[in-house]
Amino acid sequence: MAVQRERDDQGRARNARPRDGLGRPLPRDAEGVPRVPDDLVLPPLPSLVEAQRLLDAGMPFHAHEVLEATWKAAPAEERELWQGLAQLAVGWTHLLRGNPVGATTLLERARRRIGLYAEAPPHRVDVAGLLRWCDAVLAALAASGTATAEAPRLQGPAAR
Repeated sequence: MAVQRERDDQGRARNARPRDGLGRPLPRDAEGVPRVPDDLVLPPLPSLVEAQRLLDAGMPFHAHEVLEATWKAAPAEERELWQGLAQLAVGWTHLLRGNPVGATTLLERARRRIGLYAEAPPHRVDVAGLLRWCDAVLAALAASGTATAEAPRLQGPAAR
């Protein structure tokens, strides 16, 4: 017999299982970390602040969810940036989960998208710093198949 998928009020599939700090589903009776509410959509600056807080806490999957919501609500001229930031968070998630192939794929995509904003980064996004961060992680992955990295800094010092 097929297992019924959990669905929200609009009929979209949702997984209500608790998750760990890297977003992996846990057994239903386990204690997980608090999840990002499905309806959370923050303006750009609060989104960057919350995503950075989550990155600094070692929760890049959750930071991705915050950034993804902002990406989907962003004006067309900023969508590539927000998608790239969300991909960067997922790439770091894969790195921390021990998935170098997934990390490489997502960080390459993130780098391409974020790099489009090098000339005039909106919202004080530290595009140059994020590109350096991606390059360092990608170089380490290419050289040895593994990498370690501090949390990426989404905004430059003037923004904090």
